[in-house]
Amino acid sequence: MPDASLAQVVTIAGTDPSGGAGIQADIKAISATGSYAASIITILVAQNTQSVTAIQEIPLAFIQQQIDAVFTDLSIDAVKLGMLYHEDIIHLVAANLKKYQPRFIVLDPVMISQTGHSLLKPEAILALVKDLFPLATLITPNIPEAESILSININDERCMQDAALLLARRYKVSVLLKGGHLKTLHSPDFFYDYPHQQMHRFDTQRINTKNTHGTGCTLSAAIASYLAQGEDLYHAIVKAKHYLTQCILAAKGLTLGHGQGPVHHFYFLEQVKQHV
Repeated sequence: MPDASLAQVVTIAGTDPSGGAGIQADIKAISATGSYAASIITILVAQNTQSVTAIQEIPLAFIQQQIDAVFTDLSIDAVKLGMLYHEDIIHLVAANLKKYQPRFIVLDPVMISQTGHSLLKPEAILALVKDLFPLATLITPNIPEAESILSININDERCMQDAALLLARRYKVSVLLKGGHLKTLHSPDFFYDYPHQQMHRFDTQRINTKNTHGTGCTLSAAIASYLAQGEDLYHAIVKAKHYLTQCILAAKGLTLGHGQGPVHHFYFLEQVKQHV
């Protein structure tokens, strides 16, 4: 039989025991989009659809052991980076990315939870942009994260476009700036392809739902998955955005938790069940 292998993606991020965001959402999104998901936990987070209640650090040596366990055994095609929390974790992850040199790195600069809890220490922002942005294939900030990184206000689409361009040129990295926080009928995203010096605008109809917990994690993980499968960056983003939209639409009628519910990562299995 011919050798068969799945594209292999590792997520390096914090946890969400309720399953909607963080490393749990990443594993679902990577698996649902057809890749093999591995995971390296950077920080333990007690959170659910309503709030973040506690954050527990784990020893750096144990994070290193997880990294070595994954990269010395699996053939990692792409890395998704999520919650890194503080400078020491960022420095450790950056050093290992330089050592193991994965082909693709998708960085979601997780700073604040949807419920408003800080997930990145303020003094770690400089380390994030200095150590990891130059290594990334793509960064995927939302508007509050871009505002924090650039120390500016982003109030409309023109500001979004300018911010995406500024991030890309300042840090020499491709940028997908997500517009979900704009108070508009549509949810525009701006993608600046740094190697090709091209700006792209994606316009998505805003979906009226409270079930959006973990959307940023899901999108960035899906992009990493499609990159690992051989898609170019533009088409990986297009496919990941389509996947996320279907996840959100399928979750509109779900009641999971008492706050901002999660998306439905395996929505397509409903069709399979109907035919069994």
